[in-house]
Amino acid sequence: MQHKVFIQTNDEQYLGAVVAAHALRRNSRHADRFEVVILHGKDFPWLHTKEGQPFLRDVERRIWKVDDLQSFTPLRFVPPKLMNYQGRSIVIDPDCFAVGDIWDLFSRDMQGKALMCRMRPGIKELPAYRASSVMLLDNAKLTHWDAERTFNELFEFKIDYLRWIKLEYEPAETVGLFEDEWNDFDRLTPATKILHTTYRRTQPWKTGLPIDFTVRVKDYSKYPFPKSVFKQVKNLIAPKKPKSEAYLPHPDPNQERLFFTLLAECLENGAVTEELVRREMSANHVRHDALELCSRAAA
Repeated sequence: MQHKVFIQTNDEQYLGAVVAAHALRRNSRHADRFEVVILHGKDFPWLHTKEGQPFLRDVERRIWKVDDLQSFTPLRFVPPKLMNYQGRSIVIDPDCFAVGDIWDLFSRDMQGKALMCRMRPGIKELPAYRASSVMLLDNAKLTHWDAERTFNELFEFKIDYLRWIKLEYEPAETVGLFEDEWNDFDRLTPATKILHTTYRRTQPWKTGLPIDFTVRVKDYSKYPFPKSVFKQVKNLIAPKKPKSEAYLPHPDPNQERLFFTLLAECLENGAVTEELVRREMSANHVRHDALELCSRAAA
């Protein structure tokens, strides 16, 4: 098949990936024209070979942990090679849920671009960047993508993880932009095509569970000395409230309701079993009242 959607995941986000696959088919008038493939990190041994090793991330060295919540991220770059650099593919994260018709994205005019994505707005000191969490790919124009090779180059300090994920190694003239609604960050409106519950602390299926991802710690060594001193003095005068060590409720109840409605449908059609949900709850991958919320959604 020349059109495939790839959802990358790991154990922690597997249930989300199954729900995301259901949403893609459910909300498309042309579900017979594309295939949905879940890429699980356990099926890519090279993700496991670097456990505990340092890699470059934003010019600093971090330690690779394959059990981190987002250890699947390098799989965003696997699809072109898997499809023998033919056809079109769409890549989405496991916390992205289609509420529009994905075929409208597949069939759009890419105007000769190799890939399309959206810009993520800058926040505080972080500038805007290209978001690779949802991408439309013309595989024939991405023959330079080899995810395993690039992954290994991270640990040789030839490639910076953030620059890779932000698509900064792609020539500007090969990257097109689609509408923000195709990757709507924690915003659900009548215009939304793909809801991305991107703020990890409020993912609707994890409320109340202990945090299981690596929290980025501010590195003051990157700043000039006066700014570092200013920041530290400011925190002494008005210390920031410590962030919760547990996942928080999503601020939009409609997004929580959407997820559990989709999960209830998966239970009804057999895409998900109650046994799987209970197993995921026991593993602390899914909140412990998930089945109760599914029952309410189905009522």
